[in-house]
Amino acid sequence: MMTGHVQGSGAVAPEVKAVPETVTAALDEFMEAFEAFKDVNDRRLGEIEQKLTADVVTRDKVDRINRAMDDQKRVLDQLALKKARPPLGGRSGYGQSAELSPEALEHKAGFDAYIRRGEDSGLRELEAKAFSVGVGADGGYLVPPETDTEIGRRVSVVSPMRALSTVRTVSTSVLKKPFSTTGLTTGWVAETAARPQTNTPLLAELAFPTMELYAMPAATQALLDDAAVDMEAWIAGEVDIVFAEQEGDAFVRGDGVNKPKGFLAYTAVADASWAWGSLGYIATGVAGGWKATNPSDTLVEVIYALKAGHRQNGTFMMNRKVQADIRKFKDVDGNYLWRPPASAGQAASLMGFPIAEAEEMPDIAASSTSLAFGDFRSGYLVVDRAGVRILRDPYSAKPYVLFYTTKRVGGGVQNFEAIKLVRFAVS
Repeated sequence: MMTGHVQGSGAVAPEVKAVPETVTAALDEFMEAFEAFKDVNDRRLGEIEQKLTADVVTRDKVDRINRAMDDQKRVLDQLALKKARPPLGGRSGYGQSAELSPEALEHKAGFDAYIRRGEDSGLRELEAKAFSVGVGADGGYLVPPETDTEIGRRVSVVSPMRALSTVRTVSTSVLKKPFSTTGLTTGWVAETAARPQTNTPLLAELAFPTMELYAMPAATQALLDDAAVDMEAWIAGEVDIVFAEQEGDAFVRGDGVNKPKGFLAYTAVADASWAWGSLGYIATGVAGGWKATNPSDTLVEVIYALKAGHRQNGTFMMNRKVQADIRKFKDVDGNYLWRPPASAGQAASLMGFPIAEAEEMPDIAASSTSLAFGDFRSGYLVVDRAGVRILRDPYSAKPYVLFYTTKRVGGGVQNFEAIKLVRFAVS
């Protein structure tokens, strides 16, 4: 729980003494820290108004409480994530498979034998029954749908980009998507006037190739021989976090070489000069920082840079350091623009729009694009090739057995007018 100590006069600075055991307790501590933050930050703003500068102790206290709030929000997110993770494959309890179909149970038994002992006869028989020749012993075997679904579900919770974006599952290596960049042209005419031909829509073809993402966890044969170990849950647990970290980074800043292309890797131009194929940005007017007066004006500008159809589905994306800066912003009536989550598991909001924390977003620096606002579901496309494949390798790292786990995933911007950036530059 959280206690505090007083440094000088004024608000109590929070300290996290123990990790909360419940989501409710973590949310209570976070809200308590936010109230302390508002008190100290109000004092800092008052000092600036009176003396044109804030006391060093006050500034230090604001920064310390800000960091404490970040730590508490991280604990809150972890507890909410743990609570959100369902049992593997929708089973109600450990080792129960009553809800699985006979075919799924047979696949599960064959997969378990392959993982533990390298016996692939059961999986080969299943392939023969299904007339499938797409997977062989030298190329690994597809994991059961329960494990495949669990990996995807956990990744969607961990990676904000995957959770916010449109996700398509394909059976080929490339998804090609036509997109209309201009609509039909219409015009008013008199009753007997000629009807000239109007311009036809222009279509652009976007290609989203899938790239290979891999992990290779290892286990001793003794662990595999232990019948009490749920191998499907173990594989999902080993793979989901590393897949999420790699995907989240690629969807934000990947260069498109052997990985998805992140939205920050596309050409960014001043929004007044925006054209299809690039992302528009709003400049703060200051290199590596916010304007000294009315810094929230930039946020208003980037919000209204989006068309109304996208703006109503807008989400801010930034890392924790940028969010710590924005927590200090107020409107003309003295109300804080940043709002804490209304309940556990929900996102904090900024000017009425949700905030997605993505640590892959850059820190504020000269000419950095450290904040994005957009309708990511319309703007960004994640492409998954169906199936997660595992190849068992008992030879390369004896006495360990390696499990070469792969999936193919791609991604890129599909609608260039649905995402806007904030650039920390003069222009």
